[in-house]
Amino acid sequence: MSKKRLVPKRRFKGFTDDWEQRKLGEVADIVGGGTPSTNISEYWDGNIDWYSPAEIADQIYVNSSLRKITERGFASCSAKLLPIGTVLFTSRAGIGKTAILNKVGCTNQGFQSIVPHTDKLDSYFIYSRTEELKRYGETFGAGSTFVEVSGKQMSDMPLMLPKMIEEQKMIGTYFKHLDHLITLHQRKLEKAKSLKKSLLSEMFPAEGERKPKRRFLGFTGDWEQRKAKDIFESTADKGYPALPILAATQDRGMIRRDENSIYIFHDEKNVKGYKRVLPGQFVVHLRSFQGGFAHSTIEGITSPAYRVFGLSEPESHNDFFWKYVFTSKEFIRRLESVTYGIRDGRSISYDGFLMMDFTYPSRAEQNEIAELFVHLDHLITLHQRKLEKLQNLKKAYLNEMFI
Repeated sequence: MSKKRLVPKRRFKGFTDDWEQRKLGEVADIVGGGTPSTNISEYWDGNIDWYSPAEIADQIYVNSSLRKITERGFASCSAKLLPIGTVLFTSRAGIGKTAILNKVGCTNQGFQSIVPHTDKLDSYFIYSRTEELKRYGETFGAGSTFVEVSGKQMSDMPLMLPKMIEEQKMIGTYFKHLDHLITLHQRKLEKAKSLKKSLLSEMFPAEGERKPKRRFLGFTGDWEQRKAKDIFESTADKGYPALPILAATQDRGMIRRDENSIYIFHDEKNVKGYKRVLPGQFVVHLRSFQGGFAHSTIEGITSPAYRVFGLSEPESHNDFFWKYVFTSKEFIRRLESVTYGIRDGRSISYDGFLMMDFTYPSRAEQNEIAELFVHLDHLITLHQRKLEKLQNLKKAYLNEMFI
């Protein structure tokens, strides 16, 4: 009977040896921390980085702590200086958050940090196994007030490792590159979302005003003001069972096909009362805008629980412009200012919406504004998809490149 080989599913070329099981404490020192007395001011505001678990979030590297201690403060407590490349590991009240030290520093007692032995453990290789470290800490941690894993327990953690440090380094470098790409797309996504949020607050007039703060060149006049009932009209066409079922979501401006929609083969009896939705129309929950709101770009049908409405003069308006009006900070703030009582919470019905005043520009300016936000949404979607693809790739490789 052949012996099962201890090798990962996916591997870099040139490495063929079996991996071996070691204890974490055999390839790294596990170092705790300490805290100087907070009653002695001379111990604080020095130049030695001193980390607490609350500072460890989604960042990979840490370069400077929020609070720093003095030489006297360091000497007064059990904190230890940790070298560059140390993997900080939170050991209590949120076990398993990690970060790599980019500068010599120390921690409080909420850590059991991993200091790799030279040529035995690669920093990014062990950092990439954060989820494994976290699971182990949560499983073997103990305590009545809060769960905590000790340095001894972390030292005893079994690990499957390549025999050659070069293979560890190649794996670590690969995940470092992948994490860099993920971070890059996260930043691009956040930047695009932040820009959209900022423009939504600046390109629509504040309540009581007739001009926005930010505008395209060539447009200077006041925006026109009318009530919603003079701009929109509801529809209730029924009898289209072959169309896909659509539903508004809590995410403003989104429309989705119902997961249970079988596009051509609906049971006609089950969708008899469903309303037809045309591209460019809006769907809102009968109870309130907060219950669900969406702009549709496709034809479909929606539940009787939703109201369908569109522009009464579509040739004079851009439906995408109005989609962004309804997702603007100003409109959401106006919705949230309407109160029907503590029991019902904050909400506004469609009839209440019809009595709201809206300001809007010419069709030409609406087109410019809509085009800008459609472009931003396209960028956001692209970055989101790329980010999800990279995250899924990392997840798959974490399963295949480690034992």
